Amino acid sequence: MSVNIMTEHNGIDQSSTVDVFRSEVREWLAANAPRESLLPWTSREGFDQHRAWEQTLFEGGYAAVDWPIEYGGRGADLRLTMAFAEEYYRVRAPERVNMGGLYLLGPVLMQYGTEEQRARWIPDLLACNTIWCQGFSEPGSGSDLASLSTRAVRDGDHFVVNGQKTWTSMGGFADWIFALVRTDPEAAKHRKHSGITFLCIDLRTPGVEVRPLAMVDGTKGFAEVFFTDVRVPVENVVGGVDQGWKVAMSTLGFERGAVFGDHAKFSNDVAALAGLVRRRGLEQDTLALDELGRVLVETEVYRANVYRLAALAEAGGNLDQTASINKLFWTEMQHDIFATGLRLMAEEGGVVGGDREVLPGVDPVTAHAWKDWHHRYWYARAAMIFGGTSEIQRNIISERVLGLPMEPRPT
Repeated sequence: MSVNIMTEHNGIDQSSTVDVFRSEVREWLAANAPRESLLPWTSREGFDQHRAWEQTLFEGGYAAVDWPIEYGGRGADLRLTMAFAEEYYRVRAPERVNMGGLYLLGPVLMQYGTEEQRARWIPDLLACNTIWCQGFSEPGSGSDLASLSTRAVRDGDHFVVNGQKTWTSMGGFADWIFALVRTDPEAAKHRKHSGITFLCIDLRTPGVEVRPLAMVDGTKGFAEVFFTDVRVPVENVVGGVDQGWKVAMSTLGFERGAVFGDHAKFSNDVAALAGLVRRRGLEQDTLALDELGRVLVETEVYRANVYRLAALAEAGGNLDQTASINKLFWTEMQHDIFATGLRLMAEEGGVVGGDREVLPGVDPVTAHAWKDWHHRYWYARAAMIFGGTSEIQRNIISERVLGLPMEPRPT
């Protein structure tokens, strides 16, 4: 059985030049992209607006242009995928909100899922009818993911799940969660990466409790999720019972690796920083221009690296070893961009959250820009933690990529 969820927007003529496809995308975005900024997705109203936009993308055939045609994508090669992303960010189209589904679970299902699971979950995922979140981190298991304690005990054709997940991105708005659970505690006594299962759980199941977490800037984009005797069908296991660690590593590889075209997002951030410099009247300030030039160089280096990796991938090269390098670079770069903006805002950089009235004497447009900058600064700090901290990435690079001696670890 195959999963065929193609629409009338089937495929892309791969003989088409990048310029032709870019022109098609640009024309579609000009006609369909929202004219006004959507509300932040961290509110229910804002999230619903973003979800509606995702469905518009799906109807237009642009939800996942790089996905294979048989799964509802358009089979775009890397050149066309990057062209789409560059045009998307050029017009500052809305932030994507089904990242967990599109960039993590979708590829995992294509690699490890059964035909039945793909047919069941991929169509609604792609159309954004179903929002997915990731249930990996726990209060006592962050960087040491394999120490997780959420249990799933087999009871006939169900697992009974008990435990807690935390720092769940978009957890307060999601419909489903893909979680790591421990199904064989005895195996963990010999090797803690063993006995772990990748399990998909409907968040509307009795016994699931979702509690939004308020961030330092007042937003609630994260949540903690509690499971109390939650019954989950065995058929929701992806990749096999007790085989979840290899699935988790693939998931983290997708999360850490290059999202081809995302360099354009960071170029937009530098352009926004240039706008802040102008609004503060620092166009002739050599220190401000030096700071701006430094982060511009970082984004250009990253752009060149994305194109290098794309060429390597098209030539059949293995990108597995680049994931941690890529994740370390882009998260540190993103944080540097927004930290630079706070420094250049001077005393206004100390204002966190609040309404525009918090900044007396500042025009509303500038005040709104600064408030948005604060929100994104705190998210940039979080990016250096989720998907594996910068410290963990450095360990992976030194030990697994460079072959350096392993650091001492407790036995």
